[in-house]
Amino acid sequence: MSAAEIPAPVKLLLRLYHAALAAADPMKVVPSFLPPPPRGRTVVVGIGKAAASMAKAVEDNWSGPLTGLIVVPEGAGLSLRKIRICEGSHPVPDERSVTAATELMKAVEGLTSEDQVIALISGGGSALCCLPAKGLSLAEKQHITRQLLKCGATIAEINTVRKHLSAIKGGRLAAHAFPAKVVTLMISDIPSDDPAFIASAPTLADPTSCANALMILDRYGIYNVPSVTEALSKGTWESIKPGDWRLTQNTQHIISSAWDGMQAAAKQAALEGLNCHILSDAMEGEARELSKAHAAIALSIANHNVPFSSPCVLISGGEATVTVRGEGRGGRNTEFILALAMALEGHSQSVRIYALSAGTDGLDGRAGAAGAWIDHTSLNQARSKGLSPQNSLDSNDSATILDAAGTLVHTGPTLTNINDFRGIVILAR
Repeated sequence: MSAAEIPAPVKLLLRLYHAALAAADPMKVVPSFLPPPPRGRTVVVGIGKAAASMAKAVEDNWSGPLTGLIVVPEGAGLSLRKIRICEGSHPVPDERSVTAATELMKAVEGLTSEDQVIALISGGGSALCCLPAKGLSLAEKQHITRQLLKCGATIAEINTVRKHLSAIKGGRLAAHAFPAKVVTLMISDIPSDDPAFIASAPTLADPTSCANALMILDRYGIYNVPSVTEALSKGTWESIKPGDWRLTQNTQHIISSAWDGMQAAAKQAALEGLNCHILSDAMEGEARELSKAHAAIALSIANHNVPFSSPCVLISGGEATVTVRGEGRGGRNTEFILALAMALEGHSQSVRIYALSAGTDGLDGRAGAAGAWIDHTSLNQARSKGLSPQNSLDSNDSATILDAAGTLVHTGPTLTNINDFRGIVILAR
């Protein structure tokens, strides 16, 4: 669908989405959090989808000597002068991820108490940087990761397990850097912004335990790696805990989050003369169930002006989950938007509802896009091409049907990541 054919309310939603992205631009948010130079060396380490732009912000605003290494997804790099870049795999780690983690550990070896590490952490880092715990193979870790990604586990649950199968996450990178001070700057993609789960916290103490990780594997029926069950049961792979003497001098800051993006989007909506209501910046749950809740609120507004009056826009953030049952093409944002279109069908033509859901990293699972939008014509356009919305939802093939409708949102890597953006415009009858 050409830009000229995109409905005006969807163009508004796209402007709100880009306002949220701009609020999380590392070039804007990193500089004010940079520490003063130390007496000794400054080493930058970074992992995640925003690592390249965060590193560039450091380079552009640092006056002293600087070295370091960052790990980014394929195609998400920038030209840097002093900090090296390597690539890892996402969302399942590969050999590149292991090489990257090994290099990161080497980058912080041999430092002194006069040296300083600036750690740039953002979402996606858990897979990009992978160093399996002693006795665990990469193949075993890949297998467990794939199972966790398919079973509908939350990001906090997934990262709890990841921290206890790792030799670099859960504070281990910071402990390896001791006695150097570590300053951690984080862009949060975690609902509720708990820093202990952002990229599985390689530089922060971990309040969870091997027992927590084992309970999560039990909850989702992931039992088929006996060595993992044994190590977690014995506490062999315990992470670095709060109060550990190697981390007590370190500092941490969340420099941008979904809430910042939501506020920026709401401000943009107000500038365009439309009332905007933030439902939450931390909504979680199955994508298709979240869509039903959003649809119910939107229809209540359209039909009864409750809890808000139309015209208005609703926005929310957070991270939906998807229990994968099929082999289709899609992600949590396209699944959310397809299920939302189905929940609104039969109502949306009369009440004029438009919606968009997209990842702020520019990626949405296997969708090949950031997300998608819908209006009251989207499902009929897909049906006219022989596609069934219900079959597409059942087979986790949401991106295929939305692509046929011409409503996918393509941005490419945005070089930031504050989780998902959802927006719904409800116009007056």
